[in-house]
Amino acid sequence: MNRRHLIAAGLALAVFSTPTFAQNAEKPKLTLGVGGKPLLYYLPLTVAEKKGYFKEQGLDVEINDFGGGAKSLQALVGGSVDVVTGAYEHTIRMQAKGQDIRAVIELGRFPGIVIAARKDLAGKVKSAADFKGLKIGVTAPGSSTALTAQYAMVKAGLKATDAPIIGVGGGASAVAAMKQGQVDLISHLDPVISKLEADGDITTLIDTRTEAGTKGLFGGANPAAVLYLKADFAEKNPVTTQKLVNALMKSLKWLETAKPEDVADLVPAEYHLGDKPLYLRAVKNSLESYSRTGISTPDAMKSMYDSLKLLDPELAKSDVDLSKTFIDSFAKKAGAGS
Repeated sequence: MNRRHLIAAGLALAVFSTPTFAQNAEKPKLTLGVGGKPLLYYLPLTVAEKKGYFKEQGLDVEINDFGGGAKSLQALVGGSVDVVTGAYEHTIRMQAKGQDIRAVIELGRFPGIVIAARKDLAGKVKSAADFKGLKIGVTAPGSSTALTAQYAMVKAGLKATDAPIIGVGGGASAVAAMKQGQVDLISHLDPVISKLEADGDITTLIDTRTEAGTKGLFGGANPAAVLYLKADFAEKNPVTTQKLVNALMKSLKWLETAKPEDVADLVPAEYHLGDKPLYLRAVKNSLESYSRTGISTPDAMKSMYDSLKLLDPELAKSDVDLSKTFIDSFAKKAGAGS
């Protein structure tokens, strides 16, 4: 057996041997990185924090909010955070580079990303084929918002480098960038998109908040936000990892029956971007996108990998074993209510 098989076997034994609630976490105080916490993409994390689900598990989780998902990945690789809530695609990219980073629970089953043009460009920009030379605002270069815009361009026959990618952050700064004309297009998430839509600032071109929109761009479901970590963290801290997954699974279950009003009342007021009715609409638009099982399907993982291969020349000839990108035993146990 090679090291990866030993890790998998050891994790399975640790996960299924002893009830996790009865065990103490090996690392009860830990740091979690996220890129744009107010975004609805990461709502399950905020739910776990505000509902006290981490504390129920005996965990003290310090959340560091970075400017975008690529920055939180850098923090994990550099060792300044223990775990990350970020895009699933990062696990594929890191596996291709020989770094054993894996997801342990799926939070979003659809990307929830919308690509839109400034309203005054509506007549000129009708599809991704028209993006050449236009400035595209994203949370941060290298993040899932940037990759989705670049994938749309490549699929439309352009090159990923045909339009400049501009980082505009995750909240009010992104709204301001579009309103002030700093960017021509935006590839972003709710509530930013719903705010711009309601104010009449944008024309939506691609919408992956729904299953139909996701299939329209990617041809199938695509895992979105996950909790990911270094495999050796899960190996050394299986109880801690299980407790993190337990808390996030409880968030997903809460979101299955939550009303938009419940969510709006739970999150910090600044998440509403100064417009609570608008935030309610954004939540309603996004509730379909959250994972129901916490586990990405093989078909969905392959869909993501295929899109990355098309987009990134470095991945085009790669051969990533997708089973190594996701440890599903933690989510299975959490889903069973152990």
